[in-house]
Amino acid sequence: MTERVAVTGAGVVTPIGCGYEAYRDGLRAGRSGAGPITRFDSAGLDTRIAAEVRDADAALEGWVEPRKAVKTMSRAALFAVAAAAMARRHAGLERGAVDPARVAVVMGAGGMGPTDLDLLATQVQAAIDAARDGGTGSWDIPTFARLFAGRTNPLATLRGLPNLAAAHVAIQHDARGPNATITTACCAGTQAIGEGLRLIQRGDADVVLAGGTDAAVNPVAVLGFSLLGTLSRRNDEPARASRPFDRGRDGFVIGEGAGVVVLEREAFARARGARALAELAGYGVTCDAYRITDERPDADGAARAISGCLADAGLAPWEVGYVNAHGTGTRMNDVTETRALERSLGACARVIPVSSTKSMIGHLLAAAGAVELVAAIVALREGFLPPTINLEAPDAECDLDYVPNVARPATPSSALSTSFGFGGQNACLAIRRW
Repeated sequence: MTERVAVTGAGVVTPIGCGYEAYRDGLRAGRSGAGPITRFDSAGLDTRIAAEVRDADAALEGWVEPRKAVKTMSRAALFAVAAAAMARRHAGLERGAVDPARVAVVMGAGGMGPTDLDLLATQVQAAIDAARDGGTGSWDIPTFARLFAGRTNPLATLRGLPNLAAAHVAIQHDARGPNATITTACCAGTQAIGEGLRLIQRGDADVVLAGGTDAAVNPVAVLGFSLLGTLSRRNDEPARASRPFDRGRDGFVIGEGAGVVVLEREAFARARGARALAELAGYGVTCDAYRITDERPDADGAARAISGCLADAGLAPWEVGYVNAHGTGTRMNDVTETRALERSLGACARVIPVSSTKSMIGHLLAAAGAVELVAAIVALREGFLPPTINLEAPDAECDLDYVPNVARPATPSSALSTSFGFGGQNACLAIRRW
């Protein structure tokens, strides 16, 4: 199928705003969503900061139909359902406007239900009590099972399934077409949108709700990433902690949220008179096949993903007007990504503006790529490039134009969004003005 694929709606749940307009305004202002962790007591941890979605739960639950379904959702699933409902409203896609069998859902997902704080607390308390009851201090599994079963809603166990975010979105929107979950860590949201593109190109769907969600601001994830040495420890200055490409960077700020876009086959979108935000024009994906936590120093896999995306979109490097970088703020990633852009874009890498919105929203893990694609859409539509805040002393090895500190007026006609994940996953999306 050679029809173009339109992005007709975008919904986001982020630490700097929920909904397209609030997110756009936060990006324009260069606002940081980082702050002290409030979701649990982080005293004594090496990292005590995060980019949380604050004071929004009640408002997000208002997007769920019926409202009581919230009880069976993990926090990540709630984010996904809210973002999808926002995206559909943004697209003006009314119920009944499309055959349910022609609506697909593809979601990127990460760690979900087992690390929701309420379920985690129930598990921990049952384990402690089981050890006490046995009198030996060891974990007696039959006793644990009895205590846990008596305290837990059976449906809560389903919150731990990674496919439940996509399932809840499908139920909410009566989406009876293909349904898939992508679990490629920090690449998941980008790959989900790319696979949504492929579903339409293959003729398997007319409409796809695609994106990513994650809610990893919990003790397990914060401790785990801290042990890996990937989190910033700038606890006294949370708003200045995420500093991609800066010489003083010391890791990423963990975040949470979701992003969902509505993709539509061109003929379908035109027939219903939809407004297109952008064309989803290309997708490239590779694997380093190198190490679980390290990227290839020569950036070969990342560069091939970008080059493949350009080829898929029919874009030459000189036609790219903006790159929303993965830009985590870790020592390794920022240098490797710079090399990947130089390898794939050649001399054009020196003049193409590149920025990392993780400097503002933190690293949303499985949701990152989806929320960042929306930032690239903002750049195409709203007349400005989102900045890389906290870029005060650029690393000598990170020598591109990273749009430092303040938004820049611009009207690019095309953009790339890159994502690179643990396990060596690499993905890139290309959009162009409709």
